[in-house]
Amino acid sequence: QVQLVESGGGLVQPGGSLRLSCSASGSIVAIQAMGWYRQAPGKQREFVARITSGSRTTYADSVKDRFTISRDNAKNTVLLQMNSLKPEDTAVYYCSANIYSSGAPYFQDYWGQGTQVTVSS
Repeated sequence: QVQLVESGGGLVQPGGSLRLSCSASGSIVAIQAMGWYRQAPGKQREFVARITSGSRTTYADSVKDRFTISRDNAKNTVLLQMNSLKPEDTAVYYCSANIYSSGAPYFQDYWGQGTQVTVSS
């Protein structure tokens, strides 16, 4: 059994910062890419940022130069530092990870339950 648990969401004013954290736990053998997605009300879930096991990063154009993704492989954790937040960043943010577990002999994607980020004055 593998679980992803996010934390760090909340209410912040425009221009402010938040840091999201996601920890993977369970019968984990290996983790490849980890990433963040978000879903605003009435919209489809969209890609935000991704980091490989070798720490290569990719960002959506809308967050480039404002958000930074990082990971701690020893703790099976991925972080998303969000700066210069805008109202259009308001969404539920989901963590995702491609994990090989002892219960399933192949890599598959797991998702967290989501954490709300609201940017408003």
